[in-house]
Amino acid sequence: MIRGTPRAKKQPTSDAQLAVMRTNVRETAADRPGVYRMLSSEGEVLYVGKSKRVRSRLMSYFRCEYPEDKGARILRSAESIEWDYTPSEFAALLQELRLIKRFRPRYNVAMMRDARHYSFIKLTKGTAPKMLVVRGASGEEAGIYYGPFVGAQRVGEAIRELNDALMLRDCRTDMKMFYSDQVELFQLSPRTPGCIRHEISKCLGPCVGGCSAAQYDERVLLARAFLEGSDDGPINMLRGEMERLSAELEFERAAVYRDKLERLEALRAQFGRLRFAVENLSFVYTVPGHEGEDRVYLIRKGVVRAEVRKPKSSKDRRSMKQLVEDIFSPDDKPTAQVPTHEIDELLLLSSWFRRFPKEMKRTKQVS
Repeated sequence: MIRGTPRAKKQPTSDAQLAVMRTNVRETAADRPGVYRMLSSEGEVLYVGKSKRVRSRLMSYFRCEYPEDKGARILRSAESIEWDYTPSEFAALLQELRLIKRFRPRYNVAMMRDARHYSFIKLTKGTAPKMLVVRGASGEEAGIYYGPFVGAQRVGEAIRELNDALMLRDCRTDMKMFYSDQVELFQLSPRTPGCIRHEISKCLGPCVGGCSAAQYDERVLLARAFLEGSDDGPINMLRGEMERLSAELEFERAAVYRDKLERLEALRAQFGRLRFAVENLSFVYTVPGHEGEDRVYLIRKGVVRAEVRKPKSSKDRRSMKQLVEDIFSPDDKPTAQVPTHEIDELLLLSSWFRRFPKEMKRTKQVS
């Protein structure tokens, strides 16, 4: 089935088929950690879920009281259920995420568990990049992401201050850009109506020929340096303006810049905490498994880089020691930038250790 094409309306799964599915679950599923998949008659994965007790979770679908319940709607669309066991709930959580990213089931809301608790700053690609506050990575659009941060509203306010300080645009993403060094565009196309932020000196005006491409890109590099924590240029600009206005006894205007400065400093502090947090989500994590299926996860910068069975022999321990050295040896510079493909797993692990802080006792830092 081609994603995005209209689907023919399917009749709800018959009561007879539901009875077959229920019997299969009751007689063959076990109460242990695992992931499950609801499948259509064509084999499409409709929904992926996980549970510490697979049998109990699946049986609960058959006890939904109302047809409009999500569980009932999923079940009435499915023709069969498949499941696989995992050593632990943590393993099930990871496997669930990977299956959702692989199959993109239509009944899954992409890993919404605690993702709403976090936000990211996205620097768009293309002409005249702009900064956006988003909840996670978009599969369709490329960009550079920084985060995660707590408090989307506060981050959004700080980004507005950063935009004003560096005079970066905050207009529509699809707004046509006309740089001052693109004369031929002005000859071929009517000039964009005036930009209010440009007129009050809060934007370089890349949409009205107010700057060259190089001038705008220079400010974008300043923004990236600030987001990475390697440059305080925007803060120094605001502080200088505040001090100048105070010296000229323009105290009300100076207070405006003071407030702007405080918001940017708060954002910088969040960046500092983020870099610390991401670096501290780097350790060896041992997880007890079902019936002794213990696993060791090598987690670096909030992402599982390797998973192995807990070593039981000298040979196994030597192999794991070498693997640890290979994964943790690269001494990268701390950064707030997050690769797009790692965002979902970073959110998942951040959420896991936030909800179960005692699990940190099972971790071991790598020296």
